[in-house]
Amino acid sequence: MKITTIGIDLAKTVFAIHGVNEHGRVVLKKLLKRDQMAAFFANLPACLIGMEACGSAHYWARKLQGMGHTVRLIAPQFVKPYVKTNKNDAADAEAICEAVARPNMRFVPVKNVEQQSVLSLHRVRQGFVRARTAQANQIRGLLSEFGLIVPQGIHNLAGRVPGLLEDAANDLTGSFRLLIQRLLEHLKELDRQVRELEAKIQVWHRENAISCKLARVPGIGPITASALVASIGDAKSFANGRQLAAWLGLVPRQNSSGGKAVLLGISKRGDTYLRTLLIHGARSVIHAANRKEKKEGWLHSLLQRRNRNVAAVALANKNVRIVWALLAHAREFQSDYAAIRSAA
Repeated sequence: MKITTIGIDLAKTVFAIHGVNEHGRVVLKKLLKRDQMAAFFANLPACLIGMEACGSAHYWARKLQGMGHTVRLIAPQFVKPYVKTNKNDAADAEAICEAVARPNMRFVPVKNVEQQSVLSLHRVRQGFVRARTAQANQIRGLLSEFGLIVPQGIHNLAGRVPGLLEDAANDLTGSFRLLIQRLLEHLKELDRQVRELEAKIQVWHRENAISCKLARVPGIGPITASALVASIGDAKSFANGRQLAAWLGLVPRQNSSGGKAVLLGISKRGDTYLRTLLIHGARSVIHAANRKEKKEGWLHSLLQRRNRNVAAVALANKNVRIVWALLAHAREFQSDYAAIRSAA
């Protein structure tokens, strides 16, 4: 009874295990508690282990790889078609075991501890940014109920709201003024937290040579570069730049049939945070390009044919492909690469 492939349905407490031999016959069906996992797999001969890329998946992947096993992480949407009947832990483990053995299956790269730590900084920063925006909108909305309109932009709140609170001509009560003052202090605290986390990300970026290399690409700054390095990991796990762009949801969706290709808007699959950073970076490049007196090149010709939103997504797509080429082939960014190549 030699087990060659195992599917694990991860959970908080009880893990479902499904194993097959080299002939595809089921030889193992088991439920393990969390404290039994390490001992069970430490005594098991090396085999192929599949898991869904969900909570704690990267931790278990590193732990099982340290025991000599080959671990593959699969996106949950790729496992779902292999679930035969009703959904339960045992059926999920069986589906994972079946999916991981498919020769054309796509896998998620296993992240190391440093990558997960940097991404944690990004996620917490993203949460603080959302909370800051929500707090600013709440202050602006409460003031508008009293006929006090503050222009858009968080900087306008810090500059104008204190003056409104000190103005005795408006009809604000003392308790409401104190309430807005409390919300302003909370907004300042959220802003301070965002700045501190950005400083930590900047420190990691300056110490990472790969992140510094990506930051030389126009439209990619330290925040985007560090997030890309931590998320992508090994760029060679993607066959080409387009596959990486598709992983980030920057390529068109298809609804093709009968040999007729129908392309729709971008798929918006993958990491929303990374895609947002890339598109915002592309917008800044377009804004800078419009201020230049000498307008030429690929971006200028694209802006002549398409609106700025389409051009921003196209530039983000192009930047992702550049990132893949820099990482996969260990190259340095050259702004005049196309000209040099055509001259050669």
